[in-house]
Amino acid sequence: MDSKPQPFVSIVTPVYNTEKYIAECIESVLSQTYTNWEYIIVDNQSVDKTNEIAQYYAEKDKRIRIYNNENFLNMMQNWNHAISQISPKSKYFKVVHADDWLFPECIEKMVEVAEENPSVGIVGSYRLDENKVNLDGLPYPSHALPGHQVCRLILLHGLHLFGSPTSLLIRSDLALNREKFYNESNIQADTEVCFDILQNNDFGFVHQVLTFTRRHNETVSYFATELGTWRPAKLLILKKYGRIYLTEEEFDEVYKTAFNQYYRFLGLHLFRLRKKEFRQRRNEFYTYHKKALEDLGYPVYWGKLFKASLVVLYNHILSQLRIG
Repeated sequence: MDSKPQPFVSIVTPVYNTEKYIAECIESVLSQTYTNWEYIIVDNQSVDKTNEIAQYYAEKDKRIRIYNNENFLNMMQNWNHAISQISPKSKYFKVVHADDWLFPECIEKMVEVAEENPSVGIVGSYRLDENKVNLDGLPYPSHALPGHQVCRLILLHGLHLFGSPTSLLIRSDLALNREKFYNESNIQADTEVCFDILQNNDFGFVHQVLTFTRRHNETVSYFATELGTWRPAKLLILKKYGRIYLTEEEFDEVYKTAFNQYYRFLGLHLFRLRKKEFRQRRNEFYTYHKKALEDLGYPVYWGKLFKASLVVLYNHILSQLRIG
């Protein structure tokens, strides 16, 4: 960036029992080439050494402050509570999950794009997802597109642009003007809020790998994959924002496709969960998805589910015959 004053950035990490990863996360913030920031670590009553590690770094750098929750909050409540701590003086804020980390130029490059494009509300980049680089990005060398166009690309063509909260830099006024930044009833609230913001703001993108996302069995992403929680969440987002970005004809087609894919997924698990090694997850799986369908305004269509499972079984038998 040039010699003009750097905008103030609030960096936020909500933590709970993350002693294995928190030091690496904090070190990545301290290694930023960008220097005008505060770092807020919100501890949700950890019972391991997370707080001790965070306090060690806070004593070394006055830009780091620790907030200890008086009461235990669920995950999404804690995310909202953490974001509510950002400074009113900040122009941008960045969430960094405790098990993720940032490349040294992350904040500098993201702020640069945001400053060059004042209509931008969210800035993303490519990310290192364990050992693979992913997210689709904008057409090179474009650094910004209208939010409406970006959401259409995602809904119609399945582009992956947002990643996780760690992947994004967001303008602070878009959080400070909300009572709650995330919809606490949607496990994919980080995606939902992007669709909401981009109604009136543009999307910026840095054509570099700037963040790292970790996958392990304690992460939200692991839970989303195992239980398929993102599937009903996708339908919820479609119902809420689809008609804002799509024509009625486009919406009907996209929603129908997503709904059928959801039932094929349920049918696959009706077949899989009969196996001994999966039976202990059966009740958890179907309790979750029965509730998810109710929240969408649908009962469980057992005929549709049975038909989907028969298709899965047929394809399985066919594949076995081909192998034989």
